[in-house]
Amino acid sequence: MNKLLNKTLKAFAIYSLIVFSISIPFYYYTVDKIWLNELDEHNRIIADRTAQEMNNIHLSQDELDKTIFIWNKLQAGSRLEKMEFNTPAIDSTYTSTATNLYSETEDTDRFRGLAKSITINKIPYLLTIETNVEETEETVVVIAMVSLLFFFILVIGFLAINRWLSTKIWSPFNNTLTKLKSFKLSQETNIDFEKSSTIEFEELNEVLNKLIDQNISIYKTQKEFTENASHELQTPLAIIKNKLDLLVQKEPLTDRQYNIVEEVNVALSRISRINKNLLLLAKIENNQFEAREEVNISELVANALEFVKELRVDKNIVIHTAMEENVTVIGNRVLTEIMINNLLFNAFTHNTLNGELSIELKKGLLLISNSGVQALDEGDLYARFKKNSHNNKGNGLGLAIIYEICKKQKSSIEYTFADHLHHFKISFKI
Repeated sequence: MNKLLNKTLKAFAIYSLIVFSISIPFYYYTVDKIWLNELDEHNRIIADRTAQEMNNIHLSQDELDKTIFIWNKLQAGSRLEKMEFNTPAIDSTYTSTATNLYSETEDTDRFRGLAKSITINKIPYLLTIETNVEETEETVVVIAMVSLLFFFILVIGFLAINRWLSTKIWSPFNNTLTKLKSFKLSQETNIDFEKSSTIEFEELNEVLNKLIDQNISIYKTQKEFTENASHELQTPLAIIKNKLDLLVQKEPLTDRQYNIVEEVNVALSRISRINKNLLLLAKIENNQFEAREEVNISELVANALEFVKELRVDKNIVIHTAMEENVTVIGNRVLTEIMINNLLFNAFTHNTLNGELSIELKKGLLLISNSGVQALDEGDLYARFKKNSHNNKGNGLGLAIIYEICKKQKSSIEYTFADHLHHFKISFKI
C-alpha cells in the first residue's frame, strides 16, 4: 500500500514523461520546418541579388555567357541556365539528397533548393540554388537531452513539494489519524483535535467528533444496561432459587413434585449461567477488561486442571500433560483465566466415555485435545448458542467467549479434528 501523495506523484511523473516523450518528435518537426523556411528565404535573397548584380554589370552577351560558365563552375550549389522564350516562369522550392563527394565518409546530405526564373539582359534564365540543410537530428538530440534534464528536475521538484505537503499541509490529517489510533472507547472521553486552516480537514474533525460522541453515548447506555441487567436478573433468580430450596426443606413433597422442583432448579441454574456469560461477552466487547500484565499461563492451566479434575470421574478420562514451566504472556489475567477454564471445561464435559484429554503448553502455544465422535461444524463453531448435536450440556456460549477473548488479546484460535480427537490450538502473541 502506498500513501495518497505518493500515488499522485506517480501519476504526475508518468504524465510528465509521456508529455516530454511526445514533445521530442514535435520539436523535431517544428525546428525542421522553421529551418527550411529560413533557408527558402535565404535562397530567394541570393536569387534576387544575383539577378540584380548580373544586370548591373552590363555585360555583352559573349561576356555574360563566359561569366555564367565560370559562375556555374565556381559557385557550388548554384547554376544558371538559359530558358527557352515563352517558357512559363518558375519559382519553386524542393528538398533533395546527394552524396558529398568531397567527404572522406561520403555522407549523404540533405539540400533545400530553389528553382527561380530570372531575366538577365532581357533573356530568361533558370537559376537553381541548393543550400545544405544542417543536421536537425543533432539539434533534436540536444533538445531531447535538455528535455530529459528538465524532466528529472521536475520529478525532484515534485518530490520536494510532496515532502513539504506531507509535513505541512497534511500535518493536521496525520495528527487526527494518530489520535484516532490511540482512542479507546472505554475511556468515555472525546478527542480534542487540533484546529486546521484547511476546510476539508476541519470538517473531517467535526464529523469525527460527532461520531465519537454518538458512540460514547451508545457505549455508556450499553454499559449501564449490562450493569443494571446483572442486578435486575440475578436478584429475582436468587429469590426463586431460595424459595425452591425452602419448599424442598419445609414442605413434604411427593416424588413427582420433587422431580419438578429439581427440573426448575436446573433451568434456573442454566439461566443464571447464560446471564453471567452474556454479561461477560458484553463487557469484553465494551473493552471493560483493559488492564494488561505478565500472566503465568503454566500456573493458570495447572490451577484450572485441578479444579475440573473431578469431572473426569464419571467418564473415566485419561489425562496427558506436557507443559513447560513459567510460560508467560502479556494480557489481561482475568480474561486469560476465563479462557483457560472454558477450554478445559469443554474438553471434559464434551469428552467420550473412557476418553482422553491431552494438554500441551510451551512458549506462545497452548494445545488442548479431547476425544470425540466426529468433527464439529467449523462454519459456525464460534457462534453464540451453537451447541453440539451430540452433547446438550452447556449453554452454547463457551467457545464464543473463548473466541472473543482471543480476539481482544490479539491471540488466535485454531480447530482441527484428527484420529477421533478434537484439537484446539491457542497461539499467544508474544
